[in-house]
Amino acid sequence: MADNIAYDTSRPLTGGKYLMYKGRPLVREGDTICYGDMHEKYILVLEIMSYKEDGGETLPDKILVQVLESADQTKIYRQGSKTGLFEAFGYGLIWLDQALAK
Repeated sequence: MADNIAYDTSRPLTGGKYLMYKGRPLVREGDTICYGDMHEKYILVLEIMSYKEDGGETLPDKILVQVLESADQTKIYRQGSKTGLFEAFGYGLIWLDQALAK
């Protein structure tokens, strides 16, 4: 499936290298995962609220999903709670793309 979203690659990243996913930086620090370009209007923030044990591994369980204004991260555009990192990130990507399309 082709990604038809255009990203501005002419701007240099601010300090350091980041893991990139679909042309946007993906950064994790502790229980917080941030995804998005700070030059765009909104970013996605996933906050891991709890973990579960599964087959001897510790996995993220309850995730708070937020689409925030990048200029003022106290302004929440959309928020919800999901179970599992896969589901949370999937919904978050959809919500972020919808917010940026407006």
